[in-house]
Amino acid sequence: MLIGNALTLCADKALYLGEIPATGWHRHAAPVLLLGLSGRFRLLLPKGREESCHSALIDAGVEHVFDPQGERVALMYLEPDAPEVRRLRRVFAAQGPVIGEPVPRARIRWHTEQRLHSFDLPTLLGPGGLPPLASVDPRVLSSLRRLREAGEGVPDREALARAAHLSASRFNHLFSEALGVSFRSYRIWTQVRRAMAAYRPDGSLTEAALDGAFADSAHFSRMFRHTFGMTPSSVLRPLRAVNVLD
Repeated sequence: MLIGNALTLCADKALYLGEIPATGWHRHAAPVLLLGLSGRFRLLLPKGREESCHSALIDAGVEHVFDPQGERVALMYLEPDAPEVRRLRRVFAAQGPVIGEPVPRARIRWHTEQRLHSFDLPTLLGPGGLPPLASVDPRVLSSLRRLREAGEGVPDREALARAAHLSASRFNHLFSEALGVSFRSYRIWTQVRRAMAAYRPDGSLTEAALDGAFADSAHFSRMFRHTFGMTPSSVLRPLRAVNVLD
């Protein structure tokens, strides 16, 4: 069993394991699975809705507050083009953008953490599996990959619209319609993700910010807080490991 806080990122998923403070109101540009490993967490949602859960699936673009209440937690972020998300699209459409207790409670926490490390979402969600893949416009899928695989810079809307042979306004509409979040939100998400992948426990937040194509650490801090409802130092400083998988 892993001790301490750790971040693992692969091409279309990311996993944070450990203890974090309660967040402020925020919304992600990608769906997330929240899992309490040592107890229940508290979830605040719009219109005064409050939940006490062991697990929850939250779609992209849903404003919420996540309070781990001092428990050890897992946060699995799923990129919009991940096969699991393309299957979850039908689940969210049928059950709503917030699904409480999707993960059956495991008898042995070690097994759960092993499944998390292998990003084995179908097994975590238990019997029944996931529906077939939902279709996503190939121009949107191509744009997502271009954003994540870009070199030092991050492509802007106009560049990706030209590559897709669309006007900027049509591209914006197509992107938001397919993913439920704006292109700007997802572009910032990509930059934050890149900065997190570049961070090392013995490094600096400024270096990570520059690797994420932010102007400086203050810009990175503002965008990180907007994305996760927390400061980057409260999330990244306690990390004991950052693993980037091929």
